[in-house]
Amino acid sequence: MKLSVVIPVYNERATLEELVSRVLAVDLPMEREVILVDDGSTDGTRELYPKIRQRWPAESFVIRLQEQNRGKGAALRTGFESACGDIIIIQDADLEYDPQDYPKLLAPILDGKADVVYGSRFVGAQATRVLFFWHMVGNRFLTLLSNALTNLNLTDMETCYKVFRSEVVRSLRLRSEGFTIEPEITAKVARGRWRIYEVGISYAGRDYSEGKKITWVDGLHALWAIIKFRLID
Repeated sequence: MKLSVVIPVYNERATLEELVSRVLAVDLPMEREVILVDDGSTDGTRELYPKIRQRWPAESFVIRLQEQNRGKGAALRTGFESACGDIIIIQDADLEYDPQDYPKLLAPILDGKADVVYGSRFVGAQATRVLFFWHMVGNRFLTLLSNALTNLNLTDMETCYKVFRSEVVRSLRLRSEGFTIEPEITAKVARGRWRIYEVGISYAGRDYSEGKKITWVDGLHALWAIIKFRLID
């Protein structure tokens, strides 16, 4: 078994090397490859890739450099195309999500129960940083609308942590460029009738002074995407 960790990267010079260190520190019962897709970074992030290879010469890295910033969806599609693993997990390049959650995210798939696993920030007893009320309301509303149209009962559709058997990813035929990739994945996973599990994860959200990028405008785009990918596309 092999795990592909797909990491979209955009202007994460301050956190990327530490994030890679945390990913590689996780003890896993399988081979691992780390796929870094740089989505047109301009803050010096691109200078880190040779250093990362030099620091961990025994690890398997795939590095893809997009010429311009196209969005998280475009970066994920590039990462998925490059993945060779039997299981694929999405990892953000900041430090909001803890790779130490990998074992429990992988467990339902390794146990043969699930094809897809979502890591929820809103269930379980994991530590979660207290931040923005309206972000929480927005996330819950988008998840509720997505559930109503897909007939799923997820608690956190917008979570970064989504884990797939490779066959699932190959079936999705994704088209989103930006953050609308989240509702698109969910709509197409539901349409494919794949077995979905959800597990509680820890979450150390950051604020805008720390580099958070998503805004209320992305929420409006996600709202339209939920409708589009379930009822129109």
